[in-house]
Amino acid sequence: MRSEPIADRVADAVCGSPARLGDVRLVAVDGPSGAGKSTFARSLVASLGDRGIAVALVSTDDFATWEDPVSWWPRLAAVLGRLAEGRPGCYRAWDWTSGEPRPGAVVRVPVPDVLVVEGVSSGRACVRPLLTRLCWIEGPGRAERLERAVARDGESCRPELEAWQRFEDGWFAVDDTRAHADDVLRL
Repeated sequence: MRSEPIADRVADAVCGSPARLGDVRLVAVDGPSGAGKSTFARSLVASLGDRGIAVALVSTDDFATWEDPVSWWPRLAAVLGRLAEGRPGCYRAWDWTSGEPRPGAVVRVPVPDVLVVEGVSSGRACVRPLLTRLCWIEGPGRAERLERAVARDGESCRPELEAWQRFEDGWFAVDDTRAHADDVLRL
């Protein structure tokens, strides 16, 4: 995948900033569902990789479920703790191929120069002191974001995605993620 100019600018900022998770620069790509977080994160990873930087990408989709949108954080925090110590981490991802989460593959996370974590709540308050950069993806309006998410996940997921959007409204109002972002990006 070819990186985009905006991803190149963020990659420049990441490279010019200190690591705060041990020797790892931790970047969160947060924002509402359907905003373009995954697309931007892949572009950022490509830009960093083009520079010869060892980079890993983790998605909160590997952790969250419809019933558990954010309280899964300790599982990811355990991985981050290992990386901070200079040791690789691993976790069991959810497999969403059937449309419903079920235990999936074990994902191994090597100790990278940069770890990009993308997804809703990746820039939550408890991780901000460890972040090198927090990117908020603004995306289009709510209705268009819903249609993007339905196109991605399937029409059968529409009721869950609508409920997810309502959850996000409350989550982001309390966590105030956007106000803490280093970059507010409109894709």
